[in-house]
Amino acid sequence: MSAGSRVHPVAEHQDTVRALLADSLQQRVQQRSLVEAAGRILAGDVTAPRSLPPFANSQMDGYAVRSAELAGPDGSTVELQAAAPIPAGASAPALRPGTAAPIMTGAMLPAGADAVVPIERAQPDSFFDPADLAGARVLLPRGVPAGQFVRTAGSDIPSGTRALAGGTLLGPAQLGLLAALGIAAVPVLAPVRVMLLSTGDEVVEPGQDLAPGQIHDANTTLLAASLRDAGAEVVRSRILADSPADFRSALRDELSSGRADLVVTTGGISKGAYEVVRLALEAEGVEFFSVAMQPGGPQGAGRVDGVPFLAFPGNPVSALVSFEVFLRPALTALTGLPRPRPALSAVLDETADSPEGKLQVRRGLFRNGRVGMVGGPGSHLVHALAESNALVLVPEGTGRVEAGSEVTVWLLE
Repeated sequence: MSAGSRVHPVAEHQDTVRALLADSLQQRVQQRSLVEAAGRILAGDVTAPRSLPPFANSQMDGYAVRSAELAGPDGSTVELQAAAPIPAGASAPALRPGTAAPIMTGAMLPAGADAVVPIERAQPDSFFDPADLAGARVLLPRGVPAGQFVRTAGSDIPSGTRALAGGTLLGPAQLGLLAALGIAAVPVLAPVRVMLLSTGDEVVEPGQDLAPGQIHDANTTLLAASLRDAGAEVVRSRILADSPADFRSALRDELSSGRADLVVTTGGISKGAYEVVRLALEAEGVEFFSVAMQPGGPQGAGRVDGVPFLAFPGNPVSALVSFEVFLRPALTALTGLPRPRPALSAVLDETADSPEGKLQVRRGLFRNGRVGMVGGPGSHLVHALAESNALVLVPEGTGRVEAGSEVTVWLLE
């Protein structure tokens, strides 16, 4: 049986796509500033060049004290002399015995001090002008333990320890840590470069007038947005060719620029007489076949001049489902981007039929643990897709799912 006539299981084609990309994706490393690194994958471990906090500091406004000088029964007080105040960002002189230093939140704890008494527990209980307190007498409660309201040096992360592991997705929290450590730039994995190829005289760019028999190209926008959301760098291209030979020649010219790690096309791969993508590349070793999935049955995979090539069907919903089921998981497994779609269990609102021999992927609206189907199973229903926030997966071997049954959904939001 030829590759074109055998129906491939979904899991088998997922493995095919992953293996195809694994052999070719170049994990190029780029040095990027923290702003530029947002949303990228860290290329290697980062070690903390200094401790956080870099010095012991006060957790709140109050008085830096020697806890031993406040020993005694709870409820009693001790009178100390106020030292010079310590604002945040200033170097703190050593604390002399018998004194308490007014200290602000985040300010360096002076040598000799090992605790902070909150201003609310002191008399006077406010700082109108800390400078006026120098030399004054202040009453502080006894029974203050060592370490009270003190952030010790390295209590967040000690110098020389691993701050972030290679493979980490750099979001706001991770970038904030790097900035706090004084790191201005980090090595990140370069995005996968995807050439998104549109073909066919019947598809027209949005904004242009349609001639009879023509439609606007939704696939390129749909997949370009999906790929960018997945962290890829999209290179758009358009090839109009009347013959398979002209198509092959134009594609080779595009690939010779070295701009692409992967080529993705939509349409032109079924068994019709004018399917230029299949006719042009079948003889080049690219395989075209059916996968046990609805929508998104027709698929193609292989290499053109050494560059991985994936062919998706032409209907917009089929193209998106193909991306979500095959390409998105492969990119996640191989590059760390994008993060996997959240897969949840949901209660189905209505009964739905499904072809038993295929994985059916329907559009759905998920709310509060329940999901309702949006539109029918047709692969052309773009409006239904736009009103959905989830894909509903009806597994192979299931001919009908009754209302109230649990189904798996992938959240698209």
